[in-house]
Amino acid sequence: MTGPESLSADTAEMLLRRAREARANAYAPYSRFPVGAALLAESGEVFTGCNVENASYGLSNCAERVAIGKAVSEGVRSFRAVAVVGPQDDLYCAPCGACRQVLYEFGPDMLVVTPPADPADGPYRVAPMRDFLPGAFDERRLTPETPRG
Repeated sequence: MTGPESLSADTAEMLLRRAREARANAYAPYSRFPVGAALLAESGEVFTGCNVENASYGLSNCAERVAIGKAVSEGVRSFRAVAVVGPQDDLYCAPCGACRQVLYEFGPDMLVVTPPADPADGPYRVAPMRDFLPGAFDERRLTPETPRG
């Protein structure tokens, strides 16, 4: 979906700009795929992140999870939106599967702002996190009756 669902055009564009600024700090010597994220807290504060790779690929951190980690480490746990940009400003770049799960944990209704999949669709795309991870694993799956092991 394109358009504001409770996110103004100015806010969406600001988040994309902040994500692009964060992307400039990415450490991506292996993939050469720098990513930036800007996470908007309910309070209006913005937390940014960039991907930080490691020679042991599984130890790498994605931009979205870096931003979440920064926010949570400051005591913030409620978010309105996150913007994600990849190496090129005008190409669609959505959160990876792991980031979708982590973002969903902190806001199934959080809006995800990205460059559009097709430039004809406008300057950006906005969709709720739920659209990115249907059938998400969440706390409802962890009841006392859930078998362990």
